[in-house]
Formats: sequence, structure tokens, C-alpha cells
Amino acid sequence: MALEIAGNIAVLGYGLAAIGPGVGVGLIFAAVINGTARQPEAQAKLQSIAWIGFGVTEVLAIIGIALAFVFKAS
Repeated sequence: MALEIAGNIAVLGYGLAAIGPGVGVGLIFAAVINGTARQPEAQAKLQSIAWIGFGVTEVLAIIGIALAFVFKAS
């Protein structure tokens, strides 16, 4: 019984941890849209920086799901 609860808590923890990267990605691309609207000639540079930020933010979500599986298994 205790292992089932611990596994469920790990999955719940990942669900809560996924909120952060979701908000982060939204903020990254909102800033790119805002910056492009203000200075259209900087669009290429802003977009490349945004994709790097997107990748770093998504790595946090991938680490979170990996840790959910680790804690669920133990």
C-alpha cells in the first residue's frame, strides 16, 4: 500500500513540475513576439535565442519525468 502511494505521489509531483516549464515556454515566446513587434529587424536573433531557451526549459521537464520514474520505481 505504501509503495502505491509513493508511486502516485511521484507522478503527481511530475504533473506539478510540468507547470513550471509550461509557463516558462509561454513567457519565452511571449517575449520573442513582443521583441519582434518592437524591433522587427532583430527577429532572427531573438528567434535563435528563444529556441535555445526553449530547449533548456524543456530539459527541465524531461529531468522531471525521469525523476518521477526513478522515485516511482524505488
